[in-house]
Amino acid sequence: MAKAKKLPSGSWRCLVYDYTDESGKRRYKSFTSSDPTAAGKRDAELQAAKYASAKEETARGSSLTLDQGITSYIKDKSNVLSPSTIRGYYSIQRALPDTIRHMSIRHINSAVLQSWVNDLAGKATPKTVRNHYALISAIIGYYYPDKTIRVQLPQKQVKNLYVPTDQDIETLISYLEQHDQDMLIAVYLACFGTMRRSEICALTSDDISGCSVVINKAMVYTSEHTWITKPVPKNDSSNRIVELPDFVIAALPTEGPLVSSTPAAISDRFIRIIKRLKLPHIRFHDLRHYSASVMHAIGVPDVYIMQRGGWSSDHTLKTIYRGSMDDFARRYTDQTNAHFQALNSNNATRNTTQQKKFVDK
Repeated sequence: MAKAKKLPSGSWRCLVYDYTDESGKRRYKSFTSSDPTAAGKRDAELQAAKYASAKEETARGSSLTLDQGITSYIKDKSNVLSPSTIRGYYSIQRALPDTIRHMSIRHINSAVLQSWVNDLAGKATPKTVRNHYALISAIIGYYYPDKTIRVQLPQKQVKNLYVPTDQDIETLISYLEQHDQDMLIAVYLACFGTMRRSEICALTSDDISGCSVVINKAMVYTSEHTWITKPVPKNDSSNRIVELPDFVIAALPTEGPLVSSTPAAISDRFIRIIKRLKLPHIRFHDLRHYSASVMHAIGVPDVYIMQRGGWSSDHTLKTIYRGSMDDFARRYTDQTNAHFQALNSNNATRNTTQQKKFVDK
């Protein structure tokens, strides 16, 4: 780091190498502070350091293509990104068209990105477009933090997800009790413990204490095409302890993994079982929807639902997990209409009584 020197005037000046001119003479950028104290010295040196850092960062990114930038970005963050996130980034990188993939990051601007987004929006879902754009904008911001990009993205799709009913769950469990104990446990943990596939597959008997299960890890698929158990779950809020009903605890193995499957295998087996039972289209992840919806329907506060399910905010609850189950909706609709019917009957009786009194007068 360049050191500031004190000038005859009392000010501090710090010089940073800028470039070499045509005659071979080195040129420097000057940063000064009129404060004659040590604070002024630090201020001049800080200005110089910021300039040198920005210059170095710009030089670093100016010669990189987007493809090279993504690779370097992933490498720089390899120990802080989750394996599934890295795998997703590599997948996006491979899917990029050559026209933008091999373009210099320095030349990528709003017009270039808007054209690319418009083309991709005609082929992929809005979610895919947003995911791809999020990575590219992160790369640009990483190498050019002061660069402004403005792009209009496609509107988000509002999914009308089916939330399993109590009857669906009863049918599913009844079948699994007779045919698939491993999947029965997975369904138990998702339905009654609000757990994700990755969390379920990482659990072992060592994570059980009484009627509680400690969730502090997850099974994920890496970019090397292998399943591993990482020592942290999806996010910080996913670290939690879930107390389960006695019948669920009684069904769990007393040693080893609680289920003998990977998350992908669970999904594949679940799809086949749903088709065999001729149930409505239900994904395994929808069992979490069911669990959260039941808790919401019976009046459990959102803060507890978030804690039990490992959500960091109520955004997911408001957008997806508050989907009303058909049987609860029917029950509450009947209660509501019965109340209004009673109100109307009371009002009609009151009017009849008032009219009779008027006639009697």
